[in-house]
Amino acid sequence: MTSPIGNETARAAFAAAVAGGSIHHAWLIAGPEGVGKGLFARAAAAVLLGRAIDPSVPLAGPLPPDHRIARLLASGAHPDYRELVRLPKDAAKPDEGLKRSIAIDQVRTLQPMFATKPALSERRVIVIDAIDDLERAGANALLKNLEEPPTGTIFLLVSHAPGRLLPTIRSRCRLLRFSALEDGDVARALRNADPELAEPEIAALVRAGAGSPGRALAFAGLDMAAIERELETIAASGDRDNAARGRLAKALAGKGAAARFAAFVERVPAFIAEQARVASGERLRTALDAHADARQVGGIALALTQDAAGAVFELGGIVARLAPR
Repeated sequence: MTSPIGNETARAAFAAAVAGGSIHHAWLIAGPEGVGKGLFARAAAAVLLGRAIDPSVPLAGPLPPDHRIARLLASGAHPDYRELVRLPKDAAKPDEGLKRSIAIDQVRTLQPMFATKPALSERRVIVIDAIDDLERAGANALLKNLEEPPTGTIFLLVSHAPGRLLPTIRSRCRLLRFSALEDGDVARALRNADPELAEPEIAALVRAGAGSPGRALAFAGLDMAAIERELETIAASGDRDNAARGRLAKALAGKGAAARFAAFVERVPAFIAEQARVASGERLRTALDAHADARQVGGIALALTQDAAGAVFELGGIVARLAPR
C-alpha cells in the first residue's frame, strides 16, 4: 500500500481492510523502532484521505506528489489531518533536542476539530508517532476519543513498545504488527536513502542496524566498517598486545568523535550477541556473561563520557573474552 520496504504482510492486511470498506477506526502499528512504521502511517494517511475524495487513488501508493491531497499534506494545510509528535524543547532552537513526551495540551488541540465534520470529505486521519511518548494524562484524554470515535476519524498509532500502553487503549485498536527487516531489505533501504554509500559500509550498517533501517541510517557517516573490523580482530585474536583497542581508543576518544564513540558503545553488546548465537557450551556461557557486562559498562560509559578511551579499552577487553583459548 505504501512505499516502505519490507513488512508486506502487514501492509497488505491494511490495504485489504481499506479495499473492503470496513476499516477499523483505530490501528496500533507496532514493532521495533526504525523499521518504517511512521513512514507507513503517514503514507497510509495520505492514501486514506486521497481515496476519500477520489476512489481511483490506488491502494498500492504512495500518493502521487502532485495530487491535491499530497500537496495539502506537504504544506501542512490539510484541514482533516493532524500529527502528534514530540515537539522541540525550544521552538526557536529546534536543534537542541525534543521534549520527553507528547503533552496533553497537544491532544486537546484535536478537540475543536472533532467538534465539526471533516472539511474535504467524510474522513479525517490522526497520526500519533509514537503513542509510547504520550504522557499519562494525554493517554487518558485520547482514550475518550478512542471509546467514542468522532465520525469519520481514523487513528493511526505508532508504537515501539505496545506492552507499555494502557490496556484500554490496546483493546480499542486493531493491531498491525511490523517486524525487523531482512538484511537484504535493510541494504536496499540504505541504498535508496544514500546512493553514495560504499558497499563495505552498507554491510557494516546492515549488521549494526539489526533489521532496522532507521537505526542503520543513524550510524551512517560514522565509518562503522572500521569499527566492525576492529571488533572482529579483537574477538578472533584476543588483542593480547592491545593494538586494536589502542586504534579504537585513538579514533573514538578524540575531539569530535562523540557520535562514533556512542555508536561503538551501542554496537558492542549487539556484536557480542551475534557471537553468542553461533556459540555453545563454555563459549556460549562466556558470551552471555560478556553481553551482560558490555551492557552495564556501556550504560555507564554513555552517562559518564569523561574517559572515553578508558571505556573503549574496557569494552574491548570484554569483547576479547570471546577469542578462542
